[in-house]
Amino acid sequence: MKKDNNLLDYVPRISEKLNWTEDDEHRVTVDVENKGVFNRIAQKCFGRPAVSHIALEQFGSFIWKQIDGVHTIYDIALLVKEEFGEDAEPLYDRLLAYFRTLQGHGFVILTPSGKDTKREASK
Repeated sequence: MKKDNNLLDYVPRISEKLNWTEDDEHRVTVDVENKGVFNRIAQKCFGRPAVSHIALEQFGSFIWKQIDGVHTIYDIALLVKEEFGEDAEPLYDRLLAYFRTLQGHGFVILTPSGKDTKREASK
């Protein structure tokens, strides 16, 4: 795994602008309101929805439910490893990419944890 400026030490929290639900199968659906001029035009001209419903798959749903504003990304990685074992590999690369995507779309805010976390090398 390449170094990622201690992104594993950051604490994610879900944006307050988002609503989400969990179904009977423990899958998360995130509701994203489509705002802005271009979205309004698309809604009127092309029948695009005012709210998009983004259904997360099994891994994404599990990770999403661990985001509590307390756990670091590293803490979440340990929980994912415990839950999914080898199916989660390559764990850190996938998890960091996932959080970069969530952050890029404004779904989560990442803040430094303030901890000086020492970790074992991934196996």
